[in-house]
Amino acid sequence: MKKLLSIGVLLAFALSIQAQPVPLDTTYTVASTFKKLVKTYPGIKPVKAQSYADVTEQYDVVYKAIPHTAYGTRNLLVDVFVPKESSKEKPAVILVHGGGWRSGNKSLNTPMAQALAHLGFVVFSVEYRLSLEAKYPAALHDLKACVRWVRHSAKEYGVDENKIAIAGSSAGGQMASLLGVTNGRSELEDQHTDKIPGTVQAVIDMDGLLDFTDAENLALPRTENSADVFWLEGFYEQNKEKWQQASALTWVSKQSPPFLFINSSQTRFHAGHAQMVKQLNKFGIYNHTVKWNDAPHSFWLFHPWFDPTVNAIEEFLKHVFNR
Repeated sequence: MKKLLSIGVLLAFALSIQAQPVPLDTTYTVASTFKKLVKTYPGIKPVKAQSYADVTEQYDVVYKAIPHTAYGTRNLLVDVFVPKESSKEKPAVILVHGGGWRSGNKSLNTPMAQALAHLGFVVFSVEYRLSLEAKYPAALHDLKACVRWVRHSAKEYGVDENKIAIAGSSAGGQMASLLGVTNGRSELEDQHTDKIPGTVQAVIDMDGLLDFTDAENLALPRTENSADVFWLEGFYEQNKEKWQQASALTWVSKQSPPFLFINSSQTRFHAGHAQMVKQLNKFGIYNHTVKWNDAPHSFWLFHPWFDPTVNAIEEFLKHVFNR
């Protein structure tokens, strides 16, 4: 009887651990960002979600299931936005939200996903593990898994699997860039059994830094709870190899895809940009930079910058995908 009680207690304890919610940092939201920015930019307006009659929306689709975590089986989700006109395969855009690798969620992407789908792209707004749940490179592995899932699901959603772009904002831009330049690099892939490539054919980086080791970036004051230190598990001096590995600039090669950089006027978020452009040009890789003058970080969440940003993405993708 005592053995049965002990087993029961252990099972109950195990189930209670599995039932724990995933830790969340909810500090990065449209509302909190608006409250901070409106003091300097009194004319801004938050962008609101807008459903279109010609777009089908599907929310919380599982693209990756991670068994045996501290939270039970961890299902990672993606929202899908598909143009209803489907006479031919269309380019896909995977949207990666920002939030310092620690906060934010995929709902931040919804207005842009809707707008791009209305323009004829199949759009996927992706969830990934944030730093309170898992440190680098877990998020990168999640995003590569999402790319493989999109390619696997290409027929279902009418995607041209040879025309997949990834677009990210802030921390999402950093990861989108890193994913793009590490196309096919096995050392930055997690273990998976499928043979579908997690490669993309275009990258859009909105205010995502490109070099963690840039002198201007390293000069910023930091604590153990600073976003990059927390995600990369240590200060640069303690973990130089990881800071270099997480920098897109480290990996630029002739295999890198075309890039669009959309930058605010806050230069610290563009660490490594000039060097990145130089390297891309060296390899003859198409790239284009758009800079919004007097625009804050998180410009993609607000008018008057939202529509021009969507237009810039559309023009870039039309160019690189020959639409």
